[in-house]
Amino acid sequence: MSIFETGLTPLVVNHVALSPLSFIERTAAVYGQYPAVIHGPLRRNWQDTYARCRRLASALSRRGIGKGDTVAVMLPNIPAMLEVHFGVPMIGAVLNTLNVRLDASAIAFMLEHGEAKVLITDREFHTVIRQALSLLAHPPLVVDVDDPEYGEGQAVSDLDYEAFLAEGDPEFAWQWPEDEWQAISLNYTSGTTGNPKGVVYHHRGAFLNAMGNQMTWAMGNHPVYLWTLPMFHCNGWCYPWTVTALAGTHVFLRRVEPQKVLSLIREHRVSHLCGAPIVLNALVNLPDTDKALIEHPVDAMVAGAAPPAKVIGAVEEMGIKVTHVYGLTEVYGPVTVCAWHGEWDDKPLDERARIKSRQGVRYPTLEGLMVADPQTLQPVPNDGITLGEIFMRGNTVMKGYLKNPDATREAFAGGWFHTGDLAVRHPDGYIEIKDRLKDIIISGGENISTIEIEGVLYRHPAVLEAAVVARPDEKWGEVPCAFITLKEGYRATREEDIVGFCREQLASYKLPKTVVFRELPKTSTGKIQKYLLRDWARAL
Repeated sequence: MSIFETGLTPLVVNHVALSPLSFIERTAAVYGQYPAVIHGPLRRNWQDTYARCRRLASALSRRGIGKGDTVAVMLPNIPAMLEVHFGVPMIGAVLNTLNVRLDASAIAFMLEHGEAKVLITDREFHTVIRQALSLLAHPPLVVDVDDPEYGEGQAVSDLDYEAFLAEGDPEFAWQWPEDEWQAISLNYTSGTTGNPKGVVYHHRGAFLNAMGNQMTWAMGNHPVYLWTLPMFHCNGWCYPWTVTALAGTHVFLRRVEPQKVLSLIREHRVSHLCGAPIVLNALVNLPDTDKALIEHPVDAMVAGAAPPAKVIGAVEEMGIKVTHVYGLTEVYGPVTVCAWHGEWDDKPLDERARIKSRQGVRYPTLEGLMVADPQTLQPVPNDGITLGEIFMRGNTVMKGYLKNPDATREAFAGGWFHTGDLAVRHPDGYIEIKDRLKDIIISGGENISTIEIEGVLYRHPAVLEAAVVARPDEKWGEVPCAFITLKEGYRATREEDIVGFCREQLASYKLPKTVVFRELPKTSTGKIQKYLLRDWARAL
């Protein structure tokens, strides 16, 4: 044994489990009178918010909820959603945030699979929740949230959220996790095929990714954060914990409406917001008179397949600085970032936007990132051409899939998390997603990136939204099929107009062979549901 190990074992004085629960305790103690919550006319400071979280923990505990029990919530972006992110894990329970756009059967599956003991739900969802509960042999205790900003709907339960909190003690002595590997939350994947998988997060990962957000975005103290990102999605990318750690202000938004987003940005001098590319696209397509009213710096973080360069450029012209990140539910949300270099500032807007469209490099809190052959796990060369799958490892990778050891083993095969996303690695080490493994089009033996075609389509002045999928073809095996939503005033645009535009910028084999004009189906987080488009393309 090394001299540095002899008599120097971890003790309670020098080894404490990492947990984001520490953030709210510190913030309430240091910045108790600072603003924590803005929701319509409602204002609360950090001292009051901390007391409400402790009341929630106490009330749950008095109802017999404790370590390892699941508390599910069906809530929009409202203050109660912030409170459950602290109050539930304060008693060792596990928070399961449900996707608010799910149907009754999917909700029932998750409540049963996750063994929820309590369900906290907003009145907006009373119809689907009643249907889901009717499908369960043993429904959980239901707590009804009556949000004044909604003011509609029917109560699902006689137990009101505010009355429930009143049962609790604002001085409740909540418990630190015994082990940082202890589960803090449960997030279900979208489940585009078969039942969704339950992704389990632990306290350590939640703490580290919350810190990774702050480091990556260089967020100073007291940010004003607008909740355009659904808080149920990867626990709001861990931002309920990040913003709290920085004694920031949470500005809540039940529903993303572009005009409302702009008015809240102006009214509260919002400094940061997150979301899918569709959020930025919606802002870009507002009237110029509205866009011109942003008069202070705003940082926007977007994730996944990058917004087209045209959209990034248009957003930056509005005065919103875009940071592009990438991640998945299985890694607590964003874990890579297109880290910016000062020498890129002088490049033309189009070039800056092209650089920003890359997924970049790993967060400081992610230990491993590589692009490699999916079969051999051999890294691809940094040539910006060779396709490989993105693999990750580190403390912000999930514990695994709940009650699904086979899926966990498959996802972790070879000591890496398999993302299913295809990318190249550029000579500077930055990765760039080219497609999902399941979305790549193989036409006549050639790989075609749907993202490349979509980037061209978005440059067409008539295109509001675009998505490309494979359509079966007898000769080529697969060919590109484009689904497009047109902007107002461009409804006369024809298929040949779109294909002709693409012909000027793409090789002939990459051209869309079919163009369908229609609204695009999306998830609640704004992602286009390509599995539905693939079904439609096959049926054409």
